[in-house]
Amino acid sequence: MTISYDQKRIALLTKHGKDTIISPILKKNLGCEIELVQSFVTDELGTFDRTVMRQGTQLQSARRKAQIGIDLSGNTLGIASEGSFVPDPYSGFMLWNIEMVVFIDYLLGIEVVGIAQGSAMSMHKYVRDIDGLLEFAEDAGFPEHHLMLRPENEDDPRVIKGIQHLDNLKSAFIEAHQQSFNGKVFIENDLRVFSNPTRQHLIAQATEDLARKLLSFCPQCGVPGYWKYTTPAGLLFSTFGSPKHLPACETWHCKHCQHETLQSVKAAELITQIRD
Repeated sequence: MTISYDQKRIALLTKHGKDTIISPILKKNLGCEIELVQSFVTDELGTFDRTVMRQGTQLQSARRKAQIGIDLSGNTLGIASEGSFVPDPYSGFMLWNIEMVVFIDYLLGIEVVGIAQGSAMSMHKYVRDIDGLLEFAEDAGFPEHHLMLRPENEDDPRVIKGIQHLDNLKSAFIEAHQQSFNGKVFIENDLRVFSNPTRQHLIAQATEDLARKLLSFCPQCGVPGYWKYTTPAGLLFSTFGSPKHLPACETWHCKHCQHETLQSVKAAELITQIRD
């Protein structure tokens, strides 16, 4: 017998509109209802404008948000999302966005994590005049991607956030420029979810990943979240003259009863990995 979340209520702690992304996907795939929790200011756990630094890892932060949602709602199911920005895994020169959506079932004692990652829309620059401002705005995907700016330097606490209209951008620049002793204004993408469509897209992908995992049931106990977690060394292929190790099998694991199975990787997946 498998465990279903159909018609179950799941607490989601957010102040930045993530429910509009996460809720429809989980409703469609799992049949559950999202219970929005807004009585806690999530900015206390860290902000992308660097005024409050995040404590712990990305996963720890998402887990804490989900647990707070459970505690405040009195529910036994909680979900939360957390993003991070790191150097891209290819060149190391550009920023890479990783999004996690963490689900906790308090009664079953399981935690399931959906993940998506991709190139980030997270640009920044020092500008001195309107021409430089407008050139940056175009490169940074404005106005779909909102902007924020500060006088003088990237750590100045006098930050103006959520700029999404050209007139507001110009007036905010003039204000910041007047406050700047060195004549510079630091401008960057606003990375809050409602201000950054690129993040919204990746959060949706991470939620889809979570839904897939919650629809994968342990063959031993029927609990959701049965998923691969290791890939033992497998076959050695030669791709355009360069040898490449690819896993011939994967270990799937249940976080509830600890049941594991070893599953072979499908030929189609191996071919895809070779091409990649």
